[in-house]
Formats: sequence, C-alpha cells, structure tokens
Amino acid sequence: MDWKNQVVLVTGGTGSFGKKFIDIMLREYHPAKLIVFSRDELKQHEMRASGFDAPNLRYFIGDVRDRDRLQRAFNGVNIVVHAAALKQVPACEYNPMEAIKTNILGSSNVIDAAIDAGVSRVLALSTDKAVNPVNLYGATKLAAEKLFVQSNAYAGGTATRFSCVRYGNVVGSRGSVVPVFLKQRQNGRVTITDERMTRFWISLEQGVHFVIRCIEQMQGGEVFVLDMGKPVRIVELAENLVRLSGYEPYRDIQICFTGVRPGEKMFEEVLTAEEGTTATCHARIFKAKANGLDFAALQQGVRELEACCRYGNRAAIRPLLSSLVASYRSEHAEVAAAQE
Repeated sequence: MDWKNQVVLVTGGTGSFGKKFIDIMLREYHPAKLIVFSRDELKQHEMRASGFDAPNLRYFIGDVRDRDRLQRAFNGVNIVVHAAALKQVPACEYNPMEAIKTNILGSSNVIDAAIDAGVSRVLALSTDKAVNPVNLYGATKLAAEKLFVQSNAYAGGTATRFSCVRYGNVVGSRGSVVPVFLKQRQNGRVTITDERMTRFWISLEQGVHFVIRCIEQMQGGEVFVLDMGKPVRIVELAENLVRLSGYEPYRDIQICFTGVRPGEKMFEEVLTAEEGTTATCHARIFKAKANGLDFAALQQGVRELEACCRYGNRAAIRPLLSSLVASYRSEHAEVAAAQE
C-alpha cells in the first residue's frame, strides 16, 4: 500500500492510541492527509500545541454518535481507524446507556457513514475483554466486532471493507494501571484488586504497527488477533515498578488488595474455544474465525438498543445485549442494575 496517496481519519484521535498512531504516520508513512476526529476541543488544542501541527494534519470536532457529522468528516477519506470508545470498565458498568450509545450505536454510525462516503477500508479497534465478556464494556465491543464483520455483506457491491483488530492492555496508555501505580507509589501504597489477576500487555507502538499491518492486508470480515505472549500477573508488574523506583515492595511501599471490582475478569483471553485462528503473512498476527448473527438480526438488535437508550429503559439493556452477544454473562449485572 502506498500510504502517500491515502487520506486517513482516526476517530478518538486525541486518545493514547490516536496520538501515537498520528505520530508514527507522520514520521514513517507520510499520508496525503491525516484527520483527527474527536469530541474534545481542549484535547485537540493541547495536541496541536504539543507539536502535532503538520501541513497534512487536520482536526475535526465531532462525536461518533452524530451520523451527519461523520458523513461530512468521511468525505474524501480512504481509510478510517475507529478507535473512539468508552473504555473504563466500571464507568461502562454503571452507565450502560452511554456505553451503548458510543460503542455500539457509534460503531453503527461509522459503518453507515463509511459506506455512504465510499471509504475503502475501515478498521475497528477491539479488546480482549470482548472474549467471553463478563462486563458491559466487553459486551459492547463484541457487539461492535460482530457489526463490523457482518457489515461487509451490508456494503454489498460497494468498495468499502470492514475488519477489526483485537489486543490487550496497552502499557502507559491513559487509564491503564501503570500511570496509576506510578502515582500511588508517591503515597507509599499501591492498590490491586486481586493478587491472582493477569493481563496481556503490549506497548502503544506495538499496537499502532499491528493496526497498520492489518490495514495493509485486510480483505474485509477479518478479526485480527496479535500474539502477545504470556499474560502477566498485575501484582508482579506492580512489584517491578516499585523496585525500578529504588524501593522494596511490602517494606518501603505497601501493595494492598482491594477486591475485584464490578465487571472485572480475573483472567483475560484473546480467543474463544470455538473461534480458532488462521495464519497471516505476519508471524505474530492471526485471524480469528468469526461467527454470529447475520447483519439483519444485528441491525434489529441495534434498533432495539437505540430505543432503550432513547426512552431510558435500563432494565431491558442487558437482556437485549445478551441476545446480541450470547457469550455475555455478567457476574455483576444484578448489582450494577440495582445501583444505576
């Protein structure tokens, strides 16, 4: 792919991934135009002031919930990287309608706008929390995965193709545990929910290059999965961060266990037992064998979820989501629903 001829737009472009993606694109690939699409004018101003002000870089204020704005923003765009999402597990658990509006309805808007604008390739960022989800965030991301995969049939004879990437936690990204631990150590106490908990980790740069490789080889309908090695115990990560700071864990800085939060999984997975994988031209990139509802059934579910959000029917959201995402089994659904 000749990136120098491409117009590339990133939704959620002022987030951790978006900024690193823009940085690498500007330094290594030099596309004809790069568009940062996000809803936060302050973050766009700060991003521009920090040096992201190249001649081929544009900033669009907009929300993926706004289909009309997306259609205008996608005009003339060749490639869309859909990174915008509500990602904090507790926030999504206790604000289910907001998570639905951004992560599912927003994804549906991206699909419609991309087809209408004739975008060539659309790649959505997913998460390992979408595998056998026990929290609302993971369930919304799995529903979005299904939408993107099945939308290739919806696109019909158009040139627009949709795929997804799925990976784990990003070290140092906004909202990850690493900056939290670094801040907590100043107070002599680091908190972890459970000492058995493990997570998959990659760096921001690894995540961006993974996405770029997938854009280059996507045909439409793939869920690309990155081989991230073995999962890491979060307590070991915290202990190593303490030692790198010149302190001894449990002596100089205490590591305390606070209990699993609503919606948290003890162990993350990158694939279900049913999915399996096929190889790609890159040694560490695989394709999951996607399955699920057809696009018509997904569209009907999305319309019903949209009606729930419009009329404030919170009680129906989780059952509806379970009908779209059969593997969604929230261990904390009743607790969360009671506190909404």
